[in-house]
Amino acid sequence: MSLYATDLSEAQFQDVSQLVHRLAGIHLKDNKKALVRSRLMKRLRVLGLTSFDQYMAILADEKNQVELASMIDAITTNKTGFFRESAHFDYLAAKVLPGLGTRMRFWSAACSSGQEPYTLAIQLRESLPNLDSLDVKILATDISAQMLARAREGVYPPQDVSGVPRQLLRKYFIRSKGVAGERFRVRDELRRLVTLGSINLMAAWPMKGPFDVIFCRNVMIYFDKTTQQRLVNRFWDLLGPGGYLFVGHSEGLSAIEHKFRYVQPAVYRK
Repeated sequence: MSLYATDLSEAQFQDVSQLVHRLAGIHLKDNKKALVRSRLMKRLRVLGLTSFDQYMAILADEKNQVELASMIDAITTNKTGFFRESAHFDYLAAKVLPGLGTRMRFWSAACSSGQEPYTLAIQLRESLPNLDSLDVKILATDISAQMLARAREGVYPPQDVSGVPRQLLRKYFIRSKGVAGERFRVRDELRRLVTLGSINLMAAWPMKGPFDVIFCRNVMIYFDKTTQQRLVNRFWDLLGPGGYLFVGHSEGLSAIEHKFRYVQPAVYRK
């Protein structure tokens, strides 16, 4: 039987959904079955498997952390971009940074392939001429090992940097051409500000804070309300007094209980 004719049964879809929810907090709705099948077919091809029965047997062995992580990588959506939802960075520059001291801590809590933390680094360099004399650090984390590898490489094709204003592109990226075509590499002055690491938002967090600013944008949209509320409360605990939480513009916190004060769309303050 052709691999393309292999079906993902309803029971298998539910098993995958429960596993993804438990491991990563992601709530897969019933209408996502075709998407899940398409994403997991890639794993079957990589592993040389011919059926979802074989793949489910691998997932059932929870000692197989490598494949469990690869499955989460395959399922998750990693849409991002430089200066995405740019109003956040405008607000950061105009209202947040002037009120911070000489020690600043930022967390990009779902950094994907690095565009968000590197955008944050650009904004800090543009807004703070004395940045190198300050104690400033950006923690950038993601659950996806594949996305973190791309973030560490810090090399992007032209379409990925289309949101960067031209003068900033010249200032903070090194342009090159090779067999893969035109590429833009993040300069070291941005890299030095960013520490990349693997963190599952549903698991224990190794850092203690306090943070001044947490970005967790366009992630909670994939979580159910209970998971969202638990996560937002954990962010509250990790922020210092007066700290800011930035969420995606489609992720307002009005539907859950929280202690944050609303500032403006998708911006909240402790």
